[in-house]
Amino acid sequence: MPPRQPEASERRPPWATFDRVAKTARSRFFYVRVALLSFVLFVVVLVAVRDVWSRRARTSWDRTLDVAIVLVDAPGAAPVSGAALQALRDRTPALEARLASEMARHRGGASEPPFRFRVFGSVADAPACPVPASDGVVDLARHALAMRAWLAEIDPRAGVVPDHFDARVYVAARPPEHETRARVEGRSEQGGRIGFVDVELDETMADLTLFVVTHELMHTLGAEDSYDATGRALVPAGLVEPDRQPRYPQRFAEAMARNRPLSPTDEVPPETLDELGVGDVTARAIGWRR
Repeated sequence: MPPRQPEASERRPPWATFDRVAKTARSRFFYVRVALLSFVLFVVVLVAVRDVWSRRARTSWDRTLDVAIVLVDAPGAAPVSGAALQALRDRTPALEARLASEMARHRGGASEPPFRFRVFGSVADAPACPVPASDGVVDLARHALAMRAWLAEIDPRAGVVPDHFDARVYVAARPPEHETRARVEGRSEQGGRIGFVDVELDETMADLTLFVVTHELMHTLGAEDSYDATGRALVPAGLVEPDRQPRYPQRFAEAMARNRPLSPTDEVPPETLDELGVGDVTARAIGWRR
């Protein structure tokens, strides 16, 4: 008896086998792709967690933090004089000493200084530092990418190796536009590693510039502003000696405030680094007090 021939409906078309193989290949590719993406995500999360722990470890103060101050010529401005740049470099040891004194005051003595500053630059013909267009997620993402590109250009030209420093503060400097006043402003990553200062710099502005550098550095370590919407120091957070009798004038300008209070309504910018102080609120925020 001859073997039964399959009905037409039971016959498998010639492309069926190819289709089954193609589906199997697509399925395998899908799982391989998912595995690769999962691995990449794992690495990204691991690096992020490591960076977060590394940043938090800075405020354990079991070692001196290395901080880079990177001088950059402000775009479109004439270069700052060599004397002004040298004045800034010459005053960094005074800043180290002042902050070491304040740390010792809060911690009852300290064996190691809190910061070691190193000045780089100035970087000429630098592009403008990116600024976020808004606080929206998309604009912040674009800003993060633009910042990465900006830093990738500036750091090699300045001779900075980012992994060698716990924080970096970039100072965009230009000569003062007026003889009687000069401007200095800053911004930074709260709890991050990067700060920025824009300054009209001459020989007389070195100490005030380093005061603002300190302000932005403290932001990267978790400290918050201690002044109100009008710029006046908050009480007691913005006072180094809130219990002083009489309270005013204050002898010091708090690092996270803007000025040295003379009265409840009058304040003046600090003139020298000897006036720089760290109040209790800021000291707690950065781990100098518990």
